[in-house]
Amino acid sequence: MVSAPYMQPVVDRFRATFAEHGIEIIVPPVEERLSEKELLQWVGDVDGVVCGDDQITERVLQGAPRLRVISKWGTGVDSIDLVACERHGVSVRNSPNAFSEPVADTVLGYVLCFARNLLWLDSKMRDGVWAKRLSRALRECTLGVIGVGNVGKAVVRRAIAFGMRVLGNDIVDMPADFVAESGIEMVGKEDLLRAADFVSLNCDLNPTSFHLMSSAEFAAMKKSAVVVNTARGSIIDEAALVRALQEAQIAGAALDVFEEEPLPADSLLWQIENVMLGPHNANSSPDAWERVHRNTIRSLIEVLEGSST
Repeated sequence: MVSAPYMQPVVDRFRATFAEHGIEIIVPPVEERLSEKELLQWVGDVDGVVCGDDQITERVLQGAPRLRVISKWGTGVDSIDLVACERHGVSVRNSPNAFSEPVADTVLGYVLCFARNLLWLDSKMRDGVWAKRLSRALRECTLGVIGVGNVGKAVVRRAIAFGMRVLGNDIVDMPADFVAESGIEMVGKEDLLRAADFVSLNCDLNPTSFHLMSSAEFAAMKKSAVVVNTARGSIIDEAALVRALQEAQIAGAALDVFEEEPLPADSLLWQIENVMLGPHNANSSPDAWERVHRNTIRSLIEVLEGSST
């Protein structure tokens, strides 16, 4: 079953590869991801799944007695019950470091838009208003990076190139050579939040990072600061973020991911002017997507043919 929405539009290009290995494919209709209920309609006879952020739960695994491999299109596997997969003998494969470069570009794009007031200036010009606004050079700003893994390191390297001071926070010790190369200052989360003009969230979603940013964290930030989330929606407590924005505890937010996707029509985030919204598109890159297409299929075939577990 190919349910990854990024692969579905190009799946015909790979039908010959699947056929060469005796694999018949089914392609269910998907908008963003499949729920547990939707998956249960499709997985009864499948041996392998190429999935996106589908809700693969214990119930789904129980309803898929032949399932041997889940090949995740992309990196994050937080929507998959990994403990249940191990218990059912289902191999889970992904593509680590798949989108570090385009996601890091997106983070710096958001930072530049806020620091240089690019969207505000464009809007005023289109309204016929010739208005100037005080903006900041990035070398005058401090960036805080929470989660200095593959994506976080790519963000740091870009920020350093702009002359920013960069603070980092991670539960994993940073390699000494990276610290020396980048000049990053590793600090506690509270110190980072107090000092940063921009806070970029680049950690995985897991029990330690769920709602990592909530009311206390927003209250600790500068009133002039902006939070950027290109990782996973539930790292931010959205209700707390809305309150922080409405009460001017922080100056803005740039969000490519949300607690519920697509973003519901009744979300208050639509109504807040100092928020930039993206449709989970930070990974967009033809080259990166092609690498992930091929790696995802290769991983699936390896497990199904027994050359890897």
